[in-house]
Amino acid sequence: MKVTLSALNTSESSFTPLVVIELAQDVKEETKEWLKNRIIAKKEDGGAQLLFRPLLNKYEQETLENQNLYLVGASKIRMLLGAEAVGLVKECNDNTMRAFTYRTRQNFKGFDDNNDDFLTMAECQFIIKHELENLRAKDEKMIPGYPQAKLYPGKSLLRRLLTSGIVIQVFPLHDNEALKKLEDSWYTRFALKYQPIDGIRGYFGETIALYFGFLEYFTFALIPMAVIGLPYYLFVWEDYDKYVIFASFNLIWSTVILEVWKRGCADMTYRWGTLLMKRKFEEPRPGFHGVLGINPITGKEEPLYPSYKRQLRIYLVSLPFVCLCLYFSLYVMMIYFDLEVWALGLHENSGSEWTSVLLYVPSIIYAIVIEIMNRLYRYAAEFLTSWGKTSGFIFTSYLPFNFLNCFASLFYIAFVLKDMKLLRQSLATLLITSQILNQIVESLLPYWLQRKHGVRVKRKMQALKTDIDATLYEQVILEKEMGTYLGTFDDYLELFLQFGYVSLFSCVYPLAAAFAVLNNFTEVNSDALKMCRVFKRPFSEPSASIGVWQLAFETMSVISVVTNCALIGMSPQVNAVFPESKADLILIVVAVEHALLALKFILAFAIPDKPRHIQVKLARLEFESLEALKQQQMKLVTENLKEEPKESGKEKAT
Repeated sequence: MKVTLSALNTSESSFTPLVVIELAQDVKEETKEWLKNRIIAKKEDGGAQLLFRPLLNKYEQETLENQNLYLVGASKIRMLLGAEAVGLVKECNDNTMRAFTYRTRQNFKGFDDNNDDFLTMAECQFIIKHELENLRAKDEKMIPGYPQAKLYPGKSLLRRLLTSGIVIQVFPLHDNEALKKLEDSWYTRFALKYQPIDGIRGYFGETIALYFGFLEYFTFALIPMAVIGLPYYLFVWEDYDKYVIFASFNLIWSTVILEVWKRGCADMTYRWGTLLMKRKFEEPRPGFHGVLGINPITGKEEPLYPSYKRQLRIYLVSLPFVCLCLYFSLYVMMIYFDLEVWALGLHENSGSEWTSVLLYVPSIIYAIVIEIMNRLYRYAAEFLTSWGKTSGFIFTSYLPFNFLNCFASLFYIAFVLKDMKLLRQSLATLLITSQILNQIVESLLPYWLQRKHGVRVKRKMQALKTDIDATLYEQVILEKEMGTYLGTFDDYLELFLQFGYVSLFSCVYPLAAAFAVLNNFTEVNSDALKMCRVFKRPFSEPSASIGVWQLAFETMSVISVVTNCALIGMSPQVNAVFPESKADLILIVVAVEHALLALKFILAFAIPDKPRHIQVKLARLEFESLEALKQQQMKLVTENLKEEPKESGKEKAT
């Protein structure tokens, strides 16, 4: 009978493997033994008190290829104590959400001493990751067997092992049975239905679930724009003055959908418990190095890097590099316009159908070059983040670069060349080409490569013809070669750029929303396939919102108000109303733009970020916390008052 993750018991000798640690092939035995002892040692002795064993026993190592792979799990009690340590919030029997504690575990809904489903598998793997990352050096000055890998008290052992190349990777295992159930309800049957967001959250965690929740919500929110934009495209193409209604609707739409999302997000994350989780201070990045010192906020001993050195690296190296990349992006844009002029001239001279198709070729080439430049800059931004000791450099530089790279040509066509026909053509080509490229590069190509690798591994396993059951071994070998999911940044970025294509120039190309809807219906399935079959299972990360992306989308909606007002003010129909006084036209356009922005901010203020019932529950929890604190203080005061007569009696006796 083949062994699956679900079938394995949790005893010391054969536990449920949740996380895999892969060591380098040449790791010394004393290092392996030291790492094992630190992982299984008790918490009071500085260990993680987890369960740990090699993937293969001695007999299996003689038959199968030893890959230096180790499995990590934990007993049920250890998991519950870990849940308390990381601050997981669970629903109580009285329907309130509270931080889980092992002492009050019977008060929580769904808890039973014989029930192993109280914590989701994603939560269990997150707890193990937390415990492994919090293994700290005690008195060791170096990693045993590697004198060059220095340690100091309080240093995270796992991060040091990763940066030293001793540990290759740490990743959570898939549960094939649970994954199959999730796939059946998610994407294997193509149908227009809601995604199993709670199921995604239970398997992948809150961060991934919030992305898919936002993708689904954004797709359905685009449908009204697509429905209204279609007749505008078909019947009033050149009547720019009529687009005032469409642009005004776009403004209200972009504001309302973002505010309503915040309410839905708060409702979801309250139900999941992450809205109430306490924010924890992040550890320094694994690649962060510096002089050992005391963090003034946490009081912990950790590597610190002087602020003036960080600023010098930013302003003397990182910032000039960003400016150089932006200049190169603009240079490529001008080459694109030269190609457009060449294609247009060729078409005017010949007038054939082939040259009419050729008119779209420069935009297609430019869209491909944009995607290549975006990916190259991403790697450069990650390197500069590590080298410059700055944690937010990727977001603060990569996002503006992508914005300029994708939209600079459209702004130039709209406000410098003032060629609305070319603007529509370029916008449509860039949008459709980027969507097709993303589907191929992010999902289809990696899935094809992963399938080829899977076939090779299966053939290799069949050739062994062993008597032992190698199901788990085969699964681990397959998963360790999968690509690593780098997070939701690129996925949100794709939606952010799509939102820009839809909203920035909506009065020129209202059909953009329809193409976005069609793309997103396939994006849901391709991203689901990517998460389940292409990449390793990512560790769960608790999240209470989509973070800075909310601000990014709101900023884009503000910019869209300005661009749409400017485009309408430039239309021939509107200019005909003010044939003599352009100053009056500019003043009216600016006044309308300010009025629309004022309406936008009024709407944002009028729609609460959290539903009323969530606000009441949060206020009640805050009140109960304050009352509990008062009672604790009163108890301390009462105990001190009781101690005073005893102390005075002792003084008199003396």
